[in-house]
Formats: sequence, structure tokens, C-alpha cells
Amino acid sequence: NNRILFLTVSQSPDLQQLRARIWGFLTGNEAMGYTNNLFVPQGKLQCEWGSGPRTLVVLDDVWSLSALEQLIFRIPTYKTLVVSRFKFPTPVVNEVYNVELLREDESLSLFCHSAFGQKWIPPTANETLVKQIVHECKGLPLALKVIGASLRDQPEMYWASAKKRLLRGEPICESHENKLLERMAISVEYLNKKVKECFLDLGSFPEDKKIPLDVLINMWVEIHDIDEEEAFAILVELSDKNLLTLVKDPRVGDAYSSYYEICVTQHDVLRDLALHLSNQGDVNERKRLLMPRRDTELPREWERNTDQPFNAQIVSVHTGEMREMDWFRMEFPKAEVLILNFSSNEYFLPPFIDDMPKLRALIVINYGTNEAILENFSVLTNLANLRSLWLEKTWVPQLTNPTVHMKNLRKLSMVLCKVNNSFNPSVIDLPLIFPRLLELIIDHCHDLIKLPSSICEVNSLQNLSITNCHRLCELPADLGMLKKLQVLRLYACPELKMLPPRIGELIGLKYLDISQCFNLRCLPGEIVRLASLEKIDMRECSQIVSLPPRTALSNMKSLRRIICDDEVSWQWRYLEKTNPNLHVQVAEKCYSLDWLDG
Repeated sequence: NNRILFLTVSQSPDLQQLRARIWGFLTGNEAMGYTNNLFVPQGKLQCEWGSGPRTLVVLDDVWSLSALEQLIFRIPTYKTLVVSRFKFPTPVVNEVYNVELLREDESLSLFCHSAFGQKWIPPTANETLVKQIVHECKGLPLALKVIGASLRDQPEMYWASAKKRLLRGEPICESHENKLLERMAISVEYLNKKVKECFLDLGSFPEDKKIPLDVLINMWVEIHDIDEEEAFAILVELSDKNLLTLVKDPRVGDAYSSYYEICVTQHDVLRDLALHLSNQGDVNERKRLLMPRRDTELPREWERNTDQPFNAQIVSVHTGEMREMDWFRMEFPKAEVLILNFSSNEYFLPPFIDDMPKLRALIVINYGTNEAILENFSVLTNLANLRSLWLEKTWVPQLTNPTVHMKNLRKLSMVLCKVNNSFNPSVIDLPLIFPRLLELIIDHCHDLIKLPSSICEVNSLQNLSITNCHRLCELPADLGMLKKLQVLRLYACPELKMLPPRIGELIGLKYLDISQCFNLRCLPGEIVRLASLEKIDMRECSQIVSLPPRTALSNMKSLRRIICDDEVSWQWRYLEKTNPNLHVQVAEKCYSLDWLDG
């Protein structure tokens, strides 16, 4: 009956949410840990609970004593294990255990596993050279893992050069972190220039937070002049070299896979390395202007240098609530990406956006408990080059204002947002506001009930993704007007009962995802007119028990893949006889609540 809860605290923790998670776990009501208004007793708890299941809470990556004191509950049968780079005083913790560096044999085994895929040196490798490199890692596990991965499948001369660089990389002090940064820099130096730039971009995001893959892909496409396929290849390369962790999903890399449901994580020491390499040189000349951790105000170093323009290409701000008076004027003539990370219920968009004439991607992510109200949204209308806008956990402002025109916006993503007021079907004119929109993504927006009919007039639209919107009950009847639409994703919209009858007019549609639309009752007969359709994902559509007539389905010559439940698969398999390129896949049931962790 032992119970264990693992939580990452980080440098900028949301202590209220963490306390709620712990209290919900201790009281046996873990779901309450995700609610907004859960009451948690303040201070250290002195409870006499009697006997009960033994409980362990692991608090990883704790940075401050003040945070730790708020997360420890004094309850019988309950223990806390704290993992930190720092020693905390014994009145707060009962025992302190210093984790030793790895022994020589342990270091060699870990390094070989990362460099060769086995725990020993293979006969074809230079044993002396391998041991010299392992010795230079000084028993630091992450250094052994990262450097080993960077040397994997490289020629011996490459290894010899790496050894020389490691020998010259003596740290300026004896702290493990500094030694690690100095030695891990070797792994980044050997990266292709574009791959290295992408790695350094990861320092733009808060520590210990999942980075939506779609955000990364969009950012890299906009600032590094690459396409999505190359951006994804770079991501895989960084993952293979253990410079980031790609959250595994069977759809990753698949054609038409939805990047926004996939996340990237990065060890905070690797993030420290990216920050260390990015924050060198004069602050006005840095390519990336980044806040290393959340603060209540902008860095004073920035304020002291406002008399000169900042030449950063990427600007990342991480704060709490920001009001108009909290910002100071800054000029960014070269900025192409602005990332606003915050945690609050209200947020005033920075006035200096006006001084970002080249801005191409804006990412606004609220890590607070509730959706934040955005003020000064009209500042975006002056951004002639803005192509990508990501809004997460915010109230989307009303889009009926005639001054709100984003004439060059190509991609709009709204995740965990309140959108119903902004999408008033009777007054909103989407083609006027977004005349060149290619992709519209709406995910986990639970107040979305209907889409405005004017969306059918956005003739440029190629990708429409409405996912995890549990109250969406119908689609516009004239959806078939979107002749350029290639992807229609309606994943996990359980209140949706039917597809629009004119769906057969989507002559360019290649991918249809209706998976987990539990109340969808049938595939309309019009679907057989989709001559370009290549893939249908209809897993967990339990009410769809019959398909259009076989003779009509056999006309869908472009179909290459069907993902469905076992109960309906036999009806699709009939088509495999007439279409040798078609593959019918019976889906395995998969459940995930990872999105709850933010």
C-alpha cells in the first residue's frame, strides 16, 4: 500500500499549485490537486493521523529554502525526499545525503551505453582514447551521457579532437555546475551551425516546462529559413544526442501528425548551458535576449541599456503579472520572435511590440491557474510581418474590432483558451481579419460551441484543427467552401454528432481525423467524393457501425491508410482487395493526462 508522488519544483515554482497537488495526494483526492480554488492549510501541518499507508513525496530540483518550507507537511507515515543542488539546514530536513560522483567503472559503463549502445568498450574502439575522455568527464553522469551521445558513430580523429578540447576546458571553479557547463559545451561546439542555433533557442523557454513541439517548429521555420521537415530532423538529432527529450508518441513524425499534442523537455543543466552560451557579450548585441528565470520585473541590465537599440533576433520575457507601467520603452529593430511567459490572471502586452517591425512569431503562454485577460491586444495590428501567433491559457480578445486586422498572419493557435466571446458567429468577419490564414488550431478550448460561419470564406485555409473541445456540437454547413483545405482534424470533440453534408466538396482534403468523437453517428455518403483523401483516423468512434456502400467507397482511389476500431475494420478491409496501396490499421486504445502537468 505504499504511495509515491514525484514533483519537479524548479527555480520559479507555482507553490500554490504544488501544495494543492501534495494535499490532494495526501488526502486521497488527487483530482482536487488540479482545481483552481482548493483550500490548503497554511504553514507546517502538525496532524495526528494515526495509522495509514506509508506515503513518500519526492521534491526534485528544489532551489530555495523558502519554497521548501512551504512544501513540507509534518504528518505521521509521510516522508519527503528532497533533491537539490544545494544543502538545506537540518532543522528543515532531518538528514542530508551527499550524492557522490560516479566511480571509474560506473562512469565507463554509463559512457559506453551512451556512445556505443552497450556497457563495455567494443573491440573496434580505441580503449585508451575512450578512457581518457571518460576521465575528463570527472564522474558527472549528465556529462558522460551527453558527451557520449555526441561522439556516437564518429571517426577516431573526431574523438581525438574532442579529447584535446576537454583537456583545455578546465573549469574556473570546482562547482559541479561550472565543470559540467565547461565540459558539455564541447557537445554543442561540434554541432552543425544551424543545429547549434536551434539548441541555443531552447534557452528561451522556462525551466522544467514542457515546450509544445509546434511552437519550436514554427519558431525555427520562421527564423532559420528551413521547412518543417528539416526542423523536425533537427529536433530528432538533438534528441538523439540527449540535448533534449522528445516526449514519445506513436504519431511523432507521421504524415499529418499534430505537433501541438507533442512536447519537448530539457534538463535544466542543458538549459543553463544554452543560457550560458547565449548570454555572452554586450547585452545590446546578443542574438537572444533572454530572462533566465521568472522575476517580478524586467532585468535592470536591460533598463540600463535602453538608450541603444537591442539587436536580438529572439526576445524572451518571463514574469508574473505585468501592467502598463511595468514596461519600459525598448527598441528591437531585428527581433523576429517574441516569447512572453508569465503566470497571472491579467497581462498587459508590452508596448515595445510597436518597435518590432520584423516580428514574425509571437508566443504568449500563461503558466498560471486561470486563463489570463490580455490587455493592449490592438498593438498586434501594427505588425505587418507577423505570421504566427500562439496563445495559451488566455482569454482571446474580441475580434470584432474593425482595427484588428492581421493581414499576413499564416498560423493562429489557441490552446486552453477562452474563445467563445471572440468567436461571436453573428458579427465576426474572419476573412477580413485573417485574409491569408493557412492554419487555425483550437485545442482544449472548452467554451467553444460553434464556429463562426465566416470561417468558410477564409479561402486560403489549408489546416483546420479543432481538438479536445468538449462542447463543440456542430460545424458550419458551408464548410465545403474551403477548397484549399488539406487537413481537417476534429479529434476528441465528443458532442459533435454529425459532419456537414457538404463535406464532399472539400476537393483538396488529404487527411480527416474524427477520432474520439464518441457521438458521431455516421460517415456521410458525401465522403466518397473526397478524391484527394489519403488518410482517415476514426479510432474510438463507437457509434459509427456502418459505412457508405462498398461500391461508392471503392471510388476513393487516393486512400492509403485507415485507422479505426476492430468493430468496423472488416468493412474497410474489403477495400484492400481493390486498392493494394491501402493499409487498414486497428487502433490500440491509449489514454493520457499529460496535458494536466502543463
